[in-house]
Amino acid sequence: YIPKENTVVDTFAMCFCDKTILRRNVLFIMADDLRPTLGCYGDPIVKSPNIDQLASKSNVFLNAYAQQAVCGPSRTSLLTSRRPDTTRLYDFNSYWRVHAGNYTTLPQYFKSKGYTTMSVGKVFHPGIASNHSDDYPYSWSVPPYHPPSFKYENMKVCKGSDGKLHANLLCSVNVSETPLGTLPDMESTEEAIRLLKSTRDSGKNFFLAVGFHKPHIPFRIPQDFLTLYPLDKMSLPPDPYVPKGLPSVAYNPWTDIRKREDVQALNISFPYGPIPKDFQLQIQQHYYASVSYMDSQVGRLLNTLDYLGLAEDTVVVFTSDHGWSLGEHGEWAKYSNFDVATRIPLMFYVAGVTAVRPWPETFPYINVFGPTPHRFTRGRTVSNVNELLDIFPTVSVLAGLKPPLPCPDNSFDVELCTEGHDLAYTFNNDDNRKKSEAIAFSQYPRPADTPQENSDLPDLKDIRIMGYSLRSWDYRFTVWAGFDPAIFQANLSDVHGGELYLLEEDPGQDHNLYNTSEHSLLLCKLGQGQQPWAQTLKQHLLYLTAGNKSKGMA
Repeated sequence: YIPKENTVVDTFAMCFCDKTILRRNVLFIMADDLRPTLGCYGDPIVKSPNIDQLASKSNVFLNAYAQQAVCGPSRTSLLTSRRPDTTRLYDFNSYWRVHAGNYTTLPQYFKSKGYTTMSVGKVFHPGIASNHSDDYPYSWSVPPYHPPSFKYENMKVCKGSDGKLHANLLCSVNVSETPLGTLPDMESTEEAIRLLKSTRDSGKNFFLAVGFHKPHIPFRIPQDFLTLYPLDKMSLPPDPYVPKGLPSVAYNPWTDIRKREDVQALNISFPYGPIPKDFQLQIQQHYYASVSYMDSQVGRLLNTLDYLGLAEDTVVVFTSDHGWSLGEHGEWAKYSNFDVATRIPLMFYVAGVTAVRPWPETFPYINVFGPTPHRFTRGRTVSNVNELLDIFPTVSVLAGLKPPLPCPDNSFDVELCTEGHDLAYTFNNDDNRKKSEAIAFSQYPRPADTPQENSDLPDLKDIRIMGYSLRSWDYRFTVWAGFDPAIFQANLSDVHGGELYLLEEDPGQDHNLYNTSEHSLLLCKLGQGQQPWAQTLKQHLLYLTAGNKSKGMA
């Protein structure tokens, strides 16, 4: 279904049938654990000139959110355009085609339409979650490529202050001294460039997905990138402490970081003990440096697309699987429902639509260590809330294909449908008013009410509570409800905690108003949503409000 206001159809000269007048290639670029720490999203410190240049010629979505803030579930959700409750993947230990339904993926759909589909780096999460094959041959025309040097990523390859090698969180390296003399994202870039060259010569439409590993931990990056971020320029977040009123079930104890040797040496108490401030600043420094390193690889890739004459015929999508906390709320990593963990960058470039070419080069490579020739401004921006689920239908339309139909309420037996929305109509729609009915839906599982060693990533059998979270442009509302993993069912009458943040007064989500009279305000807003899950949570909120009134609390 395409909204009536969608004039993109005319712009692209397409007809929505099996044969199209014009089809475009797709270059789908995904970073790993990247929050919108980019110049084009207003970050004043980061150096990301190549992604900023892409943003200046793209439609940029300012409020896009992941469906679960952890790699495997988020990537499966994005690539199938189904929510985690539909893929039934909340950890890394099941394959949706066997576990839930034989859902068609984004690359599989393009493959069925005659595209050559290729995967480089981390696109699907490797392992059981993608059938130990990255879903080949369903999704890909050729076997996916994984950089050989990635096998060293979590080994003792980080030189410590003692001169010995460790498995550290902070891991800047001399690349020439690393195993194989290279790093995973460098290898992925080289392979993606090779595929672009070979595909151009074939004359077939292509869908090339490139998944960069950074800024995912460990921060194993070329040491030169640290020079871009002197420690005296780093600063702690304005809210580095666990907020008062935060239910304990909501807290992410960042267990994966604690397992790194350099963090273990700090002897931090579990679960709330803070990381020393000087080490926090080093984490900030390494995260920013990892973003700049990844940006340089994106720049090389885009410059090759341009050099080969493919930029005029290719839709470029850039996004991430989820965000990453940098000390906000006393938390690190992902594994929560806060904005810092769920919000992601999202942009689409389409030649002649998001940018008209008056310049000799579309994507000249910009050396992050050199002076930026000029400061890029964003292309057209969209402020309304969107989701990663929306990529599948949107990129289908932008490339010249008919988008999947919306999923019915029960879609386990439906192979091709979407639980997202086509955003293509926004490309020629100047109405950017904030819409109260636009809501992003995220969720996160927990094994218990209090932080445990497995709270960050519980196995399915251990999940006892599910946090369902609604993000509007002006509030975030989360209910932590009992969950039965045997039947994949939440019990919204079994409430273990709740969160309500009104974002105009509290953009950092530091003041939980869940147990106040602000319930009535949120109830009014939820009443404007038509999605089944919004109505379910509305009913739950009515139940809570009625219960509070009977106790004289509302």
